[in-house]
Amino acid sequence: MLRGRESLIRLVGKRRRFLPTRQSILSTPIQSPLNLCTDKDGKFASIESSEASSTVDSSDTRNKMEDFEDMCLSSKSAKKRKLTQRTLLQMNFCSQSESGHIGNDLLLASCDENIGRNDNHVLDNFKGVEENDSVLSNSVLHLKSASQIQIDGVSKNPNYGNNTDDAMIDRHSISVKNEASNTNNCCDVQTTLDDISGVILETFIVGRKFSDEKEINDRAGILLQRDPHNVKDPNAIKVISAHSNDSKVFGFVPRELAQYLSPLIEKYCLSFEGHVTVVPKHTLDAVPIQIFCHKTLSNEMLEDDNVELFRYLWRNVQQVIGSTKHGRSGTAKYQQNFCVLVQEVLKNNLHLFLDDEKGFLESFNSFSDDSQRLFVRLYTRKGPWFRMSNVFYSEILDLAKAIKELSASGYFCSFEDSNELLYDDMNYILNLLNVSELREIMCLLKQSYNFGTRKRELIASLLSSYKDSGVCSTLPSTCVKISSKAELLLWRAERLFFLNGEQDLSSFLLADLGIIKYPTYNCVITEQIFSNRNALLAYEEAIEVAQMIDQALDENDNELVLRCIKISESRMCNAKATETSMSETMVTPLTCFSASLVYSKVLTLGTSFLERERRYNEAINLLKRLLECFTCDGRRGYWILRLSIDLEHIGYHDESLSVAESGLLDTWVRAGSRMALQRRVLRLGKPPRRWKTPSFANLVKRKINEVHVQGRPLNSVIGLKSRFYGEDDKQCGVEQLALQYYAGEGGGWHGIHTESGIWLTIFGLLMWDVMFSDVPNVFRNRFQTAPLDLETDSFYLVRKSSIESHLQKIHDGMAEEFLITSWELHTGTACRGVNWNRHTLSELRAAVVCIGGPCLALLCRHLAQDYRSWSRGMPDLLLWRFNGDFTGEAKLVEVKGPRDKLSEQQRAWLLLLMDCGFNTEAIQAEGFASKVQV
Repeated sequence: MLRGRESLIRLVGKRRRFLPTRQSILSTPIQSPLNLCTDKDGKFASIESSEASSTVDSSDTRNKMEDFEDMCLSSKSAKKRKLTQRTLLQMNFCSQSESGHIGNDLLLASCDENIGRNDNHVLDNFKGVEENDSVLSNSVLHLKSASQIQIDGVSKNPNYGNNTDDAMIDRHSISVKNEASNTNNCCDVQTTLDDISGVILETFIVGRKFSDEKEINDRAGILLQRDPHNVKDPNAIKVISAHSNDSKVFGFVPRELAQYLSPLIEKYCLSFEGHVTVVPKHTLDAVPIQIFCHKTLSNEMLEDDNVELFRYLWRNVQQVIGSTKHGRSGTAKYQQNFCVLVQEVLKNNLHLFLDDEKGFLESFNSFSDDSQRLFVRLYTRKGPWFRMSNVFYSEILDLAKAIKELSASGYFCSFEDSNELLYDDMNYILNLLNVSELREIMCLLKQSYNFGTRKRELIASLLSSYKDSGVCSTLPSTCVKISSKAELLLWRAERLFFLNGEQDLSSFLLADLGIIKYPTYNCVITEQIFSNRNALLAYEEAIEVAQMIDQALDENDNELVLRCIKISESRMCNAKATETSMSETMVTPLTCFSASLVYSKVLTLGTSFLERERRYNEAINLLKRLLECFTCDGRRGYWILRLSIDLEHIGYHDESLSVAESGLLDTWVRAGSRMALQRRVLRLGKPPRRWKTPSFANLVKRKINEVHVQGRPLNSVIGLKSRFYGEDDKQCGVEQLALQYYAGEGGGWHGIHTESGIWLTIFGLLMWDVMFSDVPNVFRNRFQTAPLDLETDSFYLVRKSSIESHLQKIHDGMAEEFLITSWELHTGTACRGVNWNRHTLSELRAAVVCIGGPCLALLCRHLAQDYRSWSRGMPDLLLWRFNGDFTGEAKLVEVKGPRDKLSEQQRAWLLLLMDCGFNTEAIQAEGFASKVQV
């Protein structure tokens, strides 16, 4: 795989069904000094080939084809298997008896087993209320500007805990002024404090198992009281008795309602009271109540911004109440999660959406349950076209009505709504037909075919006819797809919520099912990732270019690859110049979400592509552009190294040496890249080019201890992994052969083949509290396994005092205690680098004890300072053995097979570990006389 391809794939994540700005990106004239061209066969050429124009003819054949497709796609007698397979979306997440544990522990609120707010009892005498009486309360995330959000457990940093609700209110007050009104909203935009005074709201008391009073009487008077110190929800509202002297707590208002009522109570001084309407059969069931509000603030005292915010909050209160009335409390979990995602994105990123886009997304909440469920079902499927006669889901009662509602609202696109049908669309639709239907179309078109012709060949023949027949005007209404607007906005919503392309709605399900348990941390947000809409749109376009080059490499489309390189090169520096918020001295977490960084990844991959094609001059120009635009970047070492190598390829040895020498003066050149440049300087800087020996010569030429082990090889094929017969006459790899040697004649060592795995696991466990401490803007949602700045310099600089204090304790011998504590408290919790299944606690304890505190502290410091550079290339084997006095020793070994040699990163690690006091060596397994190349 080309260097940089893997990083680009992770950045793009799940490929989008369509790229909305693809045509405009490719058609925009490019001003670039690069001369990257191919001929009509895809080979490199010096002059860019002209694009052939195509003409489209109309034909009666096309109309016949459409008419028959309409009959086939709408036919109820079609025998194609219905889409009823079980997926994650259909699975029951937990039984009623287990939901109190799994649901509270693993859903988005990360609720504790012993502290919670959700009930899981059924109201037998009320329609629409099912097992979870507060369906959204598990999933609503409370991300607040300049405030501390408690996700799980008690806050550890009170400095961020002041005025949390005010911070949320100020956040909304900035952006809700321009929010478009929705005609489906229950609350008119001119609502005032006088209008809501005395308005009756129907809701429930939840969290009954945490109440002070288990028994409750019919028509009992109640009051609502804020509970800002609630460890599970800073927006919590208690329901207390209106008549008891000690204000006994009956329970809580549902979380999804409390998030809007709490700022109304605090900022607008509203008070709510009411009574119980019906006493449920079971004491722990949700209790239906009616509440009404009293105002203590006049309309004249409200400022304009406060009025807009007030209307926004009250409208959402009405929507939550309305959804509960219509049985929304019984919504499917996947439906609920989707609504939460959209709501949270709108709440925290209103400034990034236009009024019509906000109205479009908000309208989803007003859809019927059937419409919401159908949309989420199809959105998470591959698609893009779906034949509705083959779609069946048991929880969707009226499919036709749901299709009609989604089509009318613009979420679905059917043939009737389309003015034209693209070639790719027709390809998808034809694939929905079975072979007999395709054959009938062929007969209708009077085209010949053999009875044994396969479906693939029939489709190819029909597409050939379609390509020459022009633009279509009708499409079967029973065949629909997600509209391009819905695709775009929901892709954007997922990207803004998860902040990566690898996670999607399935992350909710995996957490709900308990398959993945995310760590506990506080989301402290003081700065927006995208300061304005233009920055977001530029980032999205850059992601599209990245996906285009990735797809072009898969399809061996060299012309498109070169086009993407030129586009990225022309846009990169312009994007960099506009990103004024970017730090000039260090890479921050927000840097990762810039268009310029995406383009730099495309050009890094493009450099590897050009080098593979031996286009060294163009690769040199790209590398120079990258180094010019990014003066503070950890990739500068790799770029400078490749620039020096490429200059040598074209015969510029003096320039190559000068580049390597200047690179060693760059503070951003680190780890393996620095080692490689030092070795190049020593190799190229011999007399007469350079007479003076560099000061680092002795350090680079240090001898790494070498060991050789003989084995009976099974294969000696270059490019294949070496296999040997071990000491037990069984087949094994080179690492297992080395472990057998060290366990026997090599000194009686115990050990494991680990490479970087065990070290990253030890680092994660030892530094757990530091990684998940309260630092602003590094945790944005409940689905992160590491802070956003882990692979940047800011990780160490921002936490320097706490890291050094923690490392001192490790140095003093507390590593094993930290290890055991983290293992017992967090076993199974997802954390970057930590592999719970590969290593046992006993192995980790043995490694920590034998390595010793001083060496561990130095190792953890290097990873904290530059996790990106030092998290790869570690030695293959970790060996240990205990002495009789309860002490031990450890050895780190890099294993090489025949004809292998140490990489620069591996050499850098071995020399670093030697400096840290580790016992290190390199071992080579050989079946014939050979020597490890160091």
